[in-house]
Amino acid sequence: MLALMNDPLSAQPFDIAAPLSLHSERVHPDWIDHNGHMNLAYYMLAFDHATDAFFDFVGLGVNYMKTHAGSTFTLEAHITYDRELMVDAPLRVDTQLLAHDAKRLHYMHFMYHAEDGYLASTNELVSLHVSMETRRSAPMPGDVLGRLDQIAALHDTMPRPEQAGRVISIVR
Repeated sequence: MLALMNDPLSAQPFDIAAPLSLHSERVHPDWIDHNGHMNLAYYMLAFDHATDAFFDFVGLGVNYMKTHAGSTFTLEAHITYDRELMVDAPLRVDTQLLAHDAKRLHYMHFMYHAEDGYLASTNELVSLHVSMETRRSAPMPGDVLGRLDQIAALHDTMPRPEQAGRVISIVR
């Protein structure tokens, strides 16, 4: 699903997809562990690259931090490892905004093998907007919230991911 919206950050129209597909890369050789597949730490790194792309898209990226003295801190992250990825595998990460308020974002990344199409991993996160001057939570600017509202309006029409809100446990 794709929608053309008026961008509160630039006063120009912009495309919103559901989900957003903002990041891709390949599994680097140094990301491979002794089991011959992508090491768990590098899933988080690839998801962090996807988060950077998502935050750039919503207006909370590095340029925002430099000009507004604001940033985001991750409060919680949960990763599922669904299928192995091997060296040089092409990755595509899709992102779904699950919820947001004036200070927080709840979103989920889905990592796919970009050629074979299978889901390799998911990453659910909650991030907090902070003032870098006070290092305390602070509301996001209205234009960023406006963009998030527009994304949410489209993403709220998507099914809630089955992986969202999972609890780690051994079911007996």
